[in-house]
Amino acid sequence: MTPSLGYWTGVVAALAFVIALLWLLARLVRASGLAPAARARRIGIVESLPLDTRRRAVLLRCDGREVLLLTGGGQDLVVGWLPAAKDDAA
Repeated sequence: MTPSLGYWTGVVAALAFVIALLWLLARLVRASGLAPAARARRIGIVESLPLDTRRRAVLLRCDGREVLLLTGGGQDLVVGWLPAAKDDAA
């Protein structure tokens, strides 16, 4: 015996109700500030400059410091960590 159309309508309605409650709860938690804040990224590309068809210079920022990389060619190379800018030191 297969369930009737009324049974499946009730199941779908109950599922929609539960999903709506979960969505509303998530919105309330986000609006109240109780949800943990997303972590800021620790690493990012500041600038990338192609030097030729194979190599490029990449300036990365990691934990507030910057490092210059040369990528491509035979191997990648860390040129060095750059000194902190005067704005960052203050």
